[in-house]
Amino acid sequence: MATDLFENLTNSSSPPAPDWLTRGTVEIFPDHPKSTNAQENLLARIEKSDRPLRIKLGIDATGSEIHLGHSIPMRKLRAFQDAGHTAVLIIGDFTARIGDPTGKSDVRNQLTLEQVHANAETYLQQVRPILDFDTPDRLEIHYNSEWLAKLDLSQILELLGTMTVGQMLAKEGFSERYTKENPIFLHEFLYPLMQGYDSVAVQADVELGGTDQKFNIAMGRDLQKHFGLVPQFGLLTPLLLGTDGVQKMSKSLGNYVGLTEDALTMYSKLEKTPDSLINQYFELLTNFSLSELPENPRDRQKLLALEVVTQYHGEEAAQQAQKAALNLTQGNTTQGLAVPEFSLGAVQFPVKLFYLLSVTGLCKTSSDARRQINGGAVKLDGRSIKDVDITYDSVVDLAGQVLQVGKKHFIRLIP
Repeated sequence: MATDLFENLTNSSSPPAPDWLTRGTVEIFPDHPKSTNAQENLLARIEKSDRPLRIKLGIDATGSEIHLGHSIPMRKLRAFQDAGHTAVLIIGDFTARIGDPTGKSDVRNQLTLEQVHANAETYLQQVRPILDFDTPDRLEIHYNSEWLAKLDLSQILELLGTMTVGQMLAKEGFSERYTKENPIFLHEFLYPLMQGYDSVAVQADVELGGTDQKFNIAMGRDLQKHFGLVPQFGLLTPLLLGTDGVQKMSKSLGNYVGLTEDALTMYSKLEKTPDSLINQYFELLTNFSLSELPENPRDRQKLLALEVVTQYHGEEAAQQAQKAALNLTQGNTTQGLAVPEFSLGAVQFPVKLFYLLSVTGLCKTSSDARRQINGGAVKLDGRSIKDVDITYDSVVDLAGQVLQVGKKHFIRLIP
């Protein structure tokens, strides 16, 4: 570990922090009695260290899909890589079986090891466009079962002895559940301790996380002190608001942009980004200078969508998606567009259109589909459909056509 450099700080002015460190950063902690500026303290450690710093980011593979909100600390991790430091990506295969209680009003369902490892494989594929997997010594990938599964009861008791029940109940989620008399199970108390122990195991210099992870990151600092290591810095990034502009991006709320979504779907969602979010999305999801963005709000939306899609699908696919989105908006649904496809092979004919809208996923339910048709939001190959009871007799009636709901939900029907 690097030596503690706080005592080397002087009253002389420090050089300004580089943009890659400060961009999209909400907080760097802790401050130190000899300096009230945690950012300067971190810069001092970076400048005085005789080796690359170890930058930790932990992810629990509790699902199979990552969205743009998850990409923010990943992008910060890449920024540290590009600055010459070592990214230490920890797959929480052990902690995922407990589940992070942060922000949860009830206990999480526990996953099997097989489920976690299957999810982890998809996670690693999804973050490949973000992280540098190819430069030697710039990336370490660990599963925290490597060390957590080896802890015996005496070591677990030592971890438990570093924290009081009162301190645990001060954690936001626990406090709320305790007040509401919702059950808190003892194994949930182990989660922040085990995540904190990850920092001990990999000897992290800096840990990244969203603002909701401050308690867990601080736990890592405390455990590093307990085990005689120099405590890590915490660097917090904001939680991304979803495409609705109201709530945190979440798959369950439907206000998300997934990293595995096809180029056209991703583009169509992002080009509708609310004006109130556009600067934040540019700051957190791109490297564009905010002072050089187009003045016209519509041009900003298009530039944002094009840039983000390029990151995950490449420039050619992004350009095609932009053209396809424009054509769909104008009602031009020719065969050449890169539209997501749905096979009619499993559909039993004759079929009602409202049922088809439901099974394709364009509408949540048949009732929702009826409402969309009544509201004039449904088109078939650019033709508005307003008959809620319209029926199609065979695959031939629909194959090759684009079914569309609103301006950003569409699918090509294939045999």
